[in-house]
Formats: sequence, C-alpha cells, structure tokens
Amino acid sequence: MAEGTRELVVLMSHGADNEMSSVGFTIANGGMTAGLKVSIFLTSAAVDLVRRKAVDMTQVQPLEPLAALIQDFIKRGGQLWACTPCVKSRGYEQGDLIEGVEIVGSSKMHERIKAGAATLSF
Repeated sequence: MAEGTRELVVLMSHGADNEMSSVGFTIANGGMTAGLKVSIFLTSAAVDLVRRKAVDMTQVQPLEPLAALIQDFIKRGGQLWACTPCVKSRGYEQGDLIEGVEIVGSSKMHERIKAGAATLSF
C-alpha cells in the first residue's frame, strides 16, 4: 500500500461456498481496525453473500461466522456495494438484500481507486 493511503477497496467475487469470502471480510474488518476507510465491491457469486438469510449458517473455522463478519463491517461504517448487473442477473432487488448494501455500478469503486485507494481482490 502506498504511504499515506488511508482507503482500501476490496473486490470480492467468491460466494459462501468458498473460504475466500470469509477471508475477504476478515481482512476488510482488520483494515478498519487499522484505521483505513474500507469499501467492499461484490461481484459475481459474492452478491449472493448479502441476500437476506443467505449466509446465516456459513462459517470457516477458526474465523467468525460470515454473517457476523458482514454485520460487523456494516456496523463499523464500511461501505458495502453490490454490482448492479450481477444483482439484476440474479433477479434480486434492493429488498432482497440485507440492510446496509448499496447496489451500484463499478464507477463507485473506480472513483475510490482513482483517488488513491489501495485494492485487494478475493
């Protein structure tokens, strides 16, 4: 990460069937603990993570349950974005997603990157 960078954008494409989803949220929460402003952009199967009740039973030991990681991220002020075309292709609407998720295009993520945010992908 470049010196002075205070923002982190995490791009996630894995769903609940892959441990990378839990790892991504764990690292995003750690970034906030370290004082970074963190945003997560969900694409592809990762959009399913924020569908109501979709991840209530998912846990990758020894990490926290995925639902708890997501809720912690939102409560701590993390920006959680779901890719518009990915949401639409699954037939989801805003009401199908948990509170705190914003359906946006990739331009939202690109704005942060252009402003100097560091990036990670999972």
